[in-house]
Formats: sequence, structure tokens, C-alpha cells
Amino acid sequence: MEQPNTRLIVVSGRSGSGKSTALHVLEDVGFTCIDNLPIGMLSGLFEHIRQGSDNSLNQIAVGVDTRNISGQLDEFPNIIDQLRKEGIRCEVLYLDASNSALIRRFSETRRRHPLSSASVDLKKAIALDRQLLEPVAAIASRQIDTSNMSLHQLRDLIKKQIVPETANDMAVLFQSFAFKYGVPVDADFVFDVRCLPNPYWKKELRSYNGNDQPVIQFLDSQTEVAAMLADLNGFLSRWIPRYAATNRSYLTIAVGCTGGQHRSVYICNQLTQQFAKQFTNIQVQHRELDG
Repeated sequence: MEQPNTRLIVVSGRSGSGKSTALHVLEDVGFTCIDNLPIGMLSGLFEHIRQGSDNSLNQIAVGVDTRNISGQLDEFPNIIDQLRKEGIRCEVLYLDASNSALIRRFSETRRRHPLSSASVDLKKAIALDRQLLEPVAAIASRQIDTSNMSLHQLRDLIKKQIVPETANDMAVLFQSFAFKYGVPVDADFVFDVRCLPNPYWKKELRSYNGNDQPVIQFLDSQTEVAAMLADLNGFLSRWIPRYAATNRSYLTIAVGCTGGQHRSVYICNQLTQQFAKQFTNIQVQHRELDG
């Protein structure tokens, strides 16, 4: 018998990327959470649910990582595909972070990486972790780069995007960033606004950012900025509804400038204000200001 109301979120990613934090958030909002469940037992878990009468088991989160039995990770895509054919709503949330961020986290906490050993140092363990989890990452419905996130920011993102109160509405995140620190790996769209007039070159504006009125007034007065906003509004107004129509749960739109302080922040704020009039779950995040 199909379970059309059953929702499964598989939380995976390299050790140190924030999987435990994500599972704790899901548990707090009512999911039944199971960490480190052997992948081969997923089908058996839902067979048990089908045979039972406990209707509370309709939201399940499972943590999957390289502690799994060797070889089972390769079977993960087939298992998820089969569960979907059986009517279970499956999502795969994959968390990751840069190698340097993972090394720093393990060094700060003095935790031992689960793949490290006398012959495998931390750097090699982190690289091996990525390699072994490739079958999971390849079918992820959502990838989140936690390199520059605090635990509080990750918790907030999970609550707003993965389990929003408006569960049937796609969550749209506008994220500003600095190209010099790298493009967000989880972005669905990336827009470059470095061609716009830069407030940084105005000495009186340099200490402000795109949230501050002096910068807002400066950019409001620039015809190129107005033209860019008009084009972005037109493009996104056409295509965001198309993505929502495919039953996607989240869409990340990244806007970058040189330093992530002025132009990208302003543009994201303007887009957030515009699309909040049309959609119920619109969020904004300024990576370089919030980090």
C-alpha cells in the first residue's frame, strides 16, 4: 500500500558539515529522526510503517554518512528511486563545507574524523569522505554549503527552507555574496552585478553597506542599477513560478559583487521586497555581512 503522506528527508554530507545540527532541527519540528541508519534498512523501515498503525510516523529524517556498511552507498540512488515509486515523498539534503573549514572544525573540537586512522590523516580522511559520498551528493535535491555558517545560521536556514511553516510553498532565498570569496555552491541562479557603479569608491560611503540609507540613496539614483533591477525582476517573475510549478521546495538566487558589502546586498534587498508581494516564503541572506 502506498504512503502518499509519508515524507522522508535523508540528511547526508561529509563529517563536520552540520548533519547532527540539521537532524536536531528536524526532530524539534516533529520528525522522527534516525541517525546512521544502514542504507539497506531503509526499505525495511517503510515496510514496517506500512504494516503498522502508527500514523505519527509520517515525517521521518534519516542520517546517512560514510559509517554505512561498505558498498551500500552505491545502492543509495536505486533505493531512493524505489521508495519514490512506492509513493513516499523523498528528499535528499546534502551538507558540505570547504576542506579548510572542515579541518578547522575538527581541530577546534578535537574530534576524531570517523575515517581517520594511523595510516589516514585528517586531510586524506576528508577527501575520502567526499569520494565515498558521491552517489548521495549526485542525487541531492538540496545542497547547502555550511563553510561560512554558524550553528545558529544553519538551524535558521533549515527551519526556513527545509521545513517552513508554509510547507506547500516553495522557499525562495536571495543571497548576496562576494566573488572574491567564491560563488555559493548551492545556488540555482547566479547573477553578477560587478558592472554596476560601486559605492566603495565613494569615500563617504565606504564604511556603509547595502542595508544603510546612504548607500541605498546612491544606488537608487543610478540609471544602470534601475535597468539591472528591471531586467532581473522580469526574468525572475517569469521563471520562479515555473520552478514552483514543478513542486520544488526551495530555490536559491545568488547575487554577487566584488566585496559582498554594497551592490549585491542592495540588489538582494530590492528583489526580496519585490517578490515578497507575490510569494509567501521569501528570504534574504547576506553571506559576507552575516558570517
